[in-house]
Amino acid sequence: MNSGNTITTQEIINKNTGLQIHLETDADDSRPVYISGNFNNWKTQDKNFMMEQIGANLYLFEFPSNFTYPEELLYKFTKGDWSEVEIGKNDEITSNRSSKQHTGIIKEYVPKWRKNWLPYKTNYLPKVLLISEDFEIPQLNKTRKIWALLPHDYDTSTESYPVMYLQDAQNLFNEEAQYGNWEIDKKLAVMAEYKIGKIIIIAIEHAEKDRIKEYNVGKTLLGKGQGKKYIKFLTQTLKPFVDSNFRTKKEREFTGIGGSSMGGLVSIFSGLRYPEVFGKLMIFSPSLWVVPKIKIDSETAENSDTKIYLYAGGDESDTMIEHVKKFKKNSIASEFVKDKMKINLSINMEGKHSETYWSDEFPKAIEWLFFNSKME
Repeated sequence: MNSGNTITTQEIINKNTGLQIHLETDADDSRPVYISGNFNNWKTQDKNFMMEQIGANLYLFEFPSNFTYPEELLYKFTKGDWSEVEIGKNDEITSNRSSKQHTGIIKEYVPKWRKNWLPYKTNYLPKVLLISEDFEIPQLNKTRKIWALLPHDYDTSTESYPVMYLQDAQNLFNEEAQYGNWEIDKKLAVMAEYKIGKIIIIAIEHAEKDRIKEYNVGKTLLGKGQGKKYIKFLTQTLKPFVDSNFRTKKEREFTGIGGSSMGGLVSIFSGLRYPEVFGKLMIFSPSLWVVPKIKIDSETAENSDTKIYLYAGGDESDTMIEHVKKFKKNSIASEFVKDKMKINLSINMEGKHSETYWSDEFPKAIEWLFFNSKME
């Protein structure tokens, strides 16, 4: 006899009109379960393929009676994206599931799920290279420590790679960072294991006590900044050096810039001032309050397909979400952006202004900005 909301197996069979997939999982949690496959272009949050929870650790999906099946159905289970995909009992990647059934019931089992791309394997860690202890910044008459994170097989490969320029290198992969770090090395390791995310990261350390001044562009509520000169350094000095010394894909569609807080703000201005250089922007918790009105305009507006991954946490400040939503709205309304710029707004209502939450968002942003979601 059925009790509560639990559906019995017999009831499921009785109402069966199309192929059903039953899933049992040992490691259940509050995240919904989706089926992603060759029938929906491997989308990971397709609500048409979200499974119904029918009991503790039990899920059900029934294909509609008019569903057009591929010759061979290929699929995986995820908790919402590839950072939260099913894994084996020893944390290993699992092969695509397959079936040629069009009716009946398929029973499946998932022992574990990834969470935020972890755990990782050390042999996939990127090669961390110190480019220079004192790289010259002629525009500011300063020097700076700059790092490169290269794909794990860079030395044995002949490939060229997209590049992401990130601010605040001290907090990106340093285990001894005062407030924690983004763990980008570990996230890139897991992504490489899935054969996605092979990218060069150029990590520029901030200017310590002059960090805010250097990331502040023009005259703002914080006073007059040096951001314009810093951005010229990135575009006119650093990028040419990187393209000359590493196997990079130099075009704008393969070049990104990003950061958090003030690092996110200077990255916005970098993308808006030089859209012919940066085609991808990764903006986490930007300090938009510093510049109440950002003019979104460019003489090089013919550059299309700019992508912005914009993230904010609901527990950062009273105005953070309001500011990023306003920025997105104004961006979409502007002539520069209209029909050209794609913006992915990600909001975590529990997110705080910290490296932990930016770490969570990093692999999702890299995947969306540079790589397809399809799992081979």
